[in-house]
Amino acid sequence: MSQYILAIDQGTQSNKITIFDLQGKILCSQSQALRPFHLGPNGVVEHPDDDLWDSLQKTCQDLMKKFPGKAEDIIAIGLGSIRFNRVVLRKDGNLAQPVISWLDSRTHAPYKKEVADAAYLTTSTGYLTSRLTGQHLDTVSNYYGWPVDMDTWDWSTNDQLYQYFNVTPKMLFKLVTPGSLLGTITAQAAQKTGLPQGAPVFATANDKAVEALGTGLPLSQDLLLSLGTYVTSMMQGDKFWPYGSSKHFWSNFADIPHEYLYESNGISRGMWTVSWFANQFQEIGAAQGKSTLDVLTAEAKEVPPGCDGLMALMDWLPATDRYFRKGAFIGFDGRHTRAHMFRAILEGLAMTEKQFSLAMIEELKRPVKKLIVTGGGAKNDVFMQLIADIYDLPTQRNAVIDAAGLGAAINAAVGVGVYANYIEAIQQMVHPQDTFQPIAANVARYQAVYEQYSTLHQLTDPVMKHLATINGVAQEKEPGAPIVASWD
Repeated sequence: MSQYILAIDQGTQSNKITIFDLQGKILCSQSQALRPFHLGPNGVVEHPDDDLWDSLQKTCQDLMKKFPGKAEDIIAIGLGSIRFNRVVLRKDGNLAQPVISWLDSRTHAPYKKEVADAAYLTTSTGYLTSRLTGQHLDTVSNYYGWPVDMDTWDWSTNDQLYQYFNVTPKMLFKLVTPGSLLGTITAQAAQKTGLPQGAPVFATANDKAVEALGTGLPLSQDLLLSLGTYVTSMMQGDKFWPYGSSKHFWSNFADIPHEYLYESNGISRGMWTVSWFANQFQEIGAAQGKSTLDVLTAEAKEVPPGCDGLMALMDWLPATDRYFRKGAFIGFDGRHTRAHMFRAILEGLAMTEKQFSLAMIEELKRPVKKLIVTGGGAKNDVFMQLIADIYDLPTQRNAVIDAAGLGAAINAAVGVGVYANYIEAIQQMVHPQDTFQPIAANVARYQAVYEQYSTLHQLTDPVMKHLATINGVAQEKEPGAPIVASWD
């Protein structure tokens, strides 16, 4: 009898659910966009109605309709979802108010009761666990900025923390570590989703940590570059760095119990900016019967490294302490076309994140010999090569680019006992596909460009700050509508 594992990867803007075999090969998958955010005053960013659960039901139903095997062949489910959302539930387990996105300012502040009958406070993984299994359990690895003990991987025993966060222990779900059993699919959930009743559901971590596991990062000293709505770089280790003890990275729970993920500064609206630009030229894809991204990529391939002097600043959503920054193209002249602009965005993403990566690497004092790239942008050969050239590192792409889905499958495989430990599971399920080697001439060119690029903010900050004052610019939030064009 064939056996399979189903992995749930619910991101910021979409669901992706995949069925893997026990060697990490994709059998089938299904994606569905989430509805646009509800945006309100004072930094409110919410998922409308019950969209996380409603969209998950529909995605599961569509996937199971095209699954060629039998439902009982699915021996385990790995549950992954958006990190750090705040979900307020009534006593009956239904939403007391819309799910608060991690982009919302309230997720970084003590809880304020907004609904009279609110009973529980959890994350999106905890909420989906309760919907799928009826259990009030959640992965500890999806909590940050809560009364959690980062050393014991459990709720804190410090009463002052509960007072600060304005919560009580009875409001919180029981915490478990990644790979732990969350429960089994209830009859009601099976009827609504099409998932097999009684299938065991296993905990994962926050989405970036699940992604790191799905690339095999825990087995190496490599650097991981994650190309998503939020672009960041990561390394993994066994030491927790308390808040404020590191300058250029922060310690996050890893997707392996009692390991930690070190995450550099990142780029908000990272791959969003790529898709935004492509959406301005939808007609060129339609005219050629291709995707707009494919057309722009073919054009950008003909543009030399450094884009003939054109550079893009990736501040489409600036950091809160640099609210005045804006995205910008610098260096236009008569040679430049949309292809230059598109390539400049790709180069700007790589050079900006290289600055963040190098700062983290130097602070950790850990040598890096290889870069692993994951996310939809890893599908693009032009992007992969310029990343290799800019970082001057061999740059690996794995057979499964949906690393968060594969990471969730690994958690489930270890949890259900297919593999004895994470090392064995990674060796059996994570498979490198190809490696892009740096091209010496391109490396030399990019080194010269990077020296100038890394100083741009010193020149533009005074101008942007003055413009922000003139125009009354406030900090922005993620856009309310998802972007259509995507490499995902």
